[in-house]
Amino acid sequence: MTERRLRTAAMTVLTLLIPSACGDGEVDAGSLTLPASFVGASRCSACHAEQVGRWAGSHHDLAMQEVTAETVLGDFDDASFTAGGDTTTFSRHGDAFVIRTEGPGGALTDYEVKYVFGVEPLQQYILELDRGRLQPFTVAWDTRPAEGGGQRWFHLYADESIETGDPLHWTSPNMNWNYQCAECHTTGLHRGFELATLSYSTTWSEVDVSCEACHGPGSRHLEIIEDGPTADAPLGLGLNPRLADKTGGGWVIDEGETIARRTIALADPGQVETCAHCHSRRATLESIRNPASGLHDSDVVSRLENGLYHADGQISEEVYVYGSFVQSKMYAAGVRCSDCHEPHSLELRASGNALCARCHLPSAFDTPAHTFHEVGSTGAECVECHMPATTYMVVDPRRDHAMRVPRPGLTAEIGAPNACTRCHADESDTWATTTVEGWYGPRDDTAEYAARALHAARSGRPGAGAALAEVGSDASQPGIVRASAIAMSTRQPTALTLEAVRSGSMDPDPMVRLGALAALDGITPGARIPIAFRMLRDSVRSVRIEAARVLAPVAPTSFTLAQQGLLGERLQEYIDAQMVNADHPAAHTNVGNVYATRGVADAAEIAYRDAIRVDPTFGAAYLNLADLYRA
Repeated sequence: MTERRLRTAAMTVLTLLIPSACGDGEVDAGSLTLPASFVGASRCSACHAEQVGRWAGSHHDLAMQEVTAETVLGDFDDASFTAGGDTTTFSRHGDAFVIRTEGPGGALTDYEVKYVFGVEPLQQYILELDRGRLQPFTVAWDTRPAEGGGQRWFHLYADESIETGDPLHWTSPNMNWNYQCAECHTTGLHRGFELATLSYSTTWSEVDVSCEACHGPGSRHLEIIEDGPTADAPLGLGLNPRLADKTGGGWVIDEGETIARRTIALADPGQVETCAHCHSRRATLESIRNPASGLHDSDVVSRLENGLYHADGQISEEVYVYGSFVQSKMYAAGVRCSDCHEPHSLELRASGNALCARCHLPSAFDTPAHTFHEVGSTGAECVECHMPATTYMVVDPRRDHAMRVPRPGLTAEIGAPNACTRCHADESDTWATTTVEGWYGPRDDTAEYAARALHAARSGRPGAGAALAEVGSDASQPGIVRASAIAMSTRQPTALTLEAVRSGSMDPDPMVRLGALAALDGITPGARIPIAFRMLRDSVRSVRIEAARVLAPVAPTSFTLAQQGLLGERLQEYIDAQMVNADHPAAHTNVGNVYATRGVADAAEIAYRDAIRVDPTFGAAYLNLADLYRA
């Protein structure tokens, strides 16, 4: 198994063991729950023509499109492409765009393109299998100009030989659009999965990421406009109130300072959390999601897991921005997505270094005295040092949003890349370290100890437990870093471990509380009660249902009848969250694990068998079922 295949398989299990789905329904507006429905961007444009005009043609607008001669960018003029010994042809049959390729069982089959998927720097094509299954084809069109290497067909797994039955084959459940992609490429999705028949009747309000994907269903808003707003029904009722900054704060650079500050502290990270519903490596807990809800009520964001992130928090696999951004000093200072990105067109607020100069004094930072590179050169661009790019899907570079200071000295220690030798590929990391220290002096070691601790834990090195407890207890560290450290701390427990876990369980950041619960998996079930039981009443849904999962193995005799009742309610809430994703085997496996730990063997067997029925290649379900039989 190649490194890429092994990494992909590991990430699939890591990500999909938590549910992910979306749908429409009711929108919570303050203390009211009002029925709302999607009305479409055309209704919004009547009053918001300027915003809809900016959105038209954006990557959100073009995230997915109907098939027309204008929207299909690939070469379907009887073109062919061969990879791994298999040849695919692309042709036109009247108005239909047809891909002839290896389908289930290996037979060459003609498939009509149902939708186009994405627009830049690549475009995929969605094909339909039986039972309503839509699948993105893994031979994609490179939409970049020919002089930039584009205008060609290419395989997303170019160095692999992928046969039918392989989890990476385009026909596999692992590559299913209804489950994996639809939530963030449409508006008003209803997945419509039927477990009994393993079929989909997926519907959506709009075929792209439209106004209501972020603002919420608009029917109630239109009713208020027609009836006239009142004190009980203000104009914005039913829409997402968390997108705008109502503090009245702004950014200023005080005299004598070089970096801007907010005039009024940001009261609510709601705009960032709204974007993070899709722009994060996360899993969704609800089929009916309110865009205004707290991120951690509807989603579980991945921690700095090995394979997703390097030990210092730099991005490794595609993690969709949020997890790196919340590591940044900018996020801590109150920077929001719209400070840099126009929220409707998605374009940057300014080009090049001028964007950073909005908050960072150019005379201090956009100068060779700071960059040590010639003005106008690649090395003088802020993003090249502070937001290095990693390329995914062969041609799609994504920038790391942690906006960290390059630390080449860490590369030799923990294997994380550094911006210096990414650009100066012919130089060594030692050269980069010496050069950087010559420019700026010795680096502050305190900024690196968290990375060393996470690396030590991943490597199983002695002393990692104490280092993790220190990181987890350090309030100056970003929440996602502390959560990751605490979650791993019980692998090598020390005298400080339990206190770090206990403190983390009361942290105001839900990610840190979730990290503390994850750490409890490393201690005996009975010892979990003092920390986890009170978390069954946590105000954040992801925390309280994780507390239930952690307490599931505890003997019922450890609780009073009232406590057993509360735990039972939360376990049902956990199971309901899993069943949002009944179309993925991991959801059934998770449910089976709960039943198995509760001693309900018949229900556990059914859940594991359902997992196998949903995806016969999902190995974890077989292992757990075998272990159930052995027990």
